[in-house]
Order: sequence, then structure tokens, then C-alpha cells
Amino acid sequence: MYTTDESSAVLRILPSLDSDAGSDAVNAALQVSPEDVVAAERAAANAASADRAAGLGTQQLGRALVVVVDDRAAHGEDQTLIGPLVCELLEEAGFHVDATVAVAADEVDIRNALNTAVIGGVDLVISVGGVGVGPRDVTPEATTSLLDRSLPGIAESVRSSGLAAGATDAGLSRGVAGMSGQTLVVNLASSRAAVRDGMATVTPLAQHIIESISTF
Repeated sequence: MYTTDESSAVLRILPSLDSDAGSDAVNAALQVSPEDVVAAERAAANAASADRAAGLGTQQLGRALVVVVDDRAAHGEDQTLIGPLVCELLEEAGFHVDATVAVAADEVDIRNALNTAVIGGVDLVISVGGVGVGPRDVTPEATTSLLDRSLPGIAESVRSSGLAAGATDAGLSRGVAGMSGQTLVVNLASSRAAVRDGMATVTPLAQHIIESISTF
């Protein structure tokens, strides 16, 4: 009797089934060792894990762009690395980050950076900085002029969550949020605590908004 081992493509010759000895040999050949079972289960688990990872890797919530409002960052002197932190958090949430742009704390420069992102068709723009009470904190003013519809609930959620998390600049932020065309624009304060807490608040809300827009 002939059979093929599919896992190794090796042709095996088994004894004839006409004899008891042949039957015993076949039964022995068909027995699966515990080691083989464990190996097969491990291989199946690894394959399932790889499939899930591949699925997560291809899932994108949308495109995003980061605008860092800071005079030092605009001149390449920023050492806080806020831009890369925001990018990392966006990517972890499932966004593809087109770019990080650093601009001076000037209303015209901020407006131009935000408007360029909107024209570029990104789904989400996160601006960081310029939301306090200083004379050069003009990000809310620059943003408001671009918004078609305000979303005060997002800004209030960011402030409330930030204050509860101990991020004072987030709690006192004058930042705004809203829609400019099909793009969601959100202002965050610039401390690392404010950014981390703000992103945790904003990303699920942004996902809901993007999904809602895509159904129309």
C-alpha cells in the first residue's frame, strides 16, 4: 500500500492491510504523538496571530497632520520632541501621519499651515501649542477663522480630562475644535501630559466623526 506524507511530500510504503501485522503497523503509523499535537497547535496560533497583525497593520482610520506652534520649533531649536510624540500617538490609534509642520506663534503662519492641511484633504489636524493666555497664544483665533462648524464638546472634553489628569495647561486651554470642510481640526496644549491625555480623549471622538462623514 502506498501513501503520501503531505507535510514532506515523501512517498511511504505501508504494509498490506490483509495481515494483522500490517494492520498493527498502519495503526502505529496513524498514531499522533503529543509533541506533534503541541507543535501543530503552536503553528496554528502563530498563523492566527500573524493574520491579526496583518489586519491591524492595514487598518487605517485616516490621514492626519500635526502642526506644532512654537517659535523655537519653527527655528529648529525645540528639544521637547512634542511633534514626534503626537505622531506616535496618532499612529498607535490607527492614523497615517502625512507630516509634522512647525510654525512660529503667528496667527497668519498658523492659519496658513492649517489651511494647507485642509486643502490637502487630511482627515484630522492636531495643532499643539499657542492655546494659553500669553500675547503670542493665538492658535484658537487662527483656527476659528477656518472652521465651518464648531465642535465645542471636543474642546470641553479635552479641558475636563486634562484638568482631572493634572495637566494644568490642558485644563486652562483656550483651544477649539471643529470641522473645516471634511477635516477635523483640534487644538491641544503643548505639555507632554496635555498631549498624552488630549490624544487619548480626541482619537476615539475623531474616529466616530470620520466614520460618520464617510457614510454620507
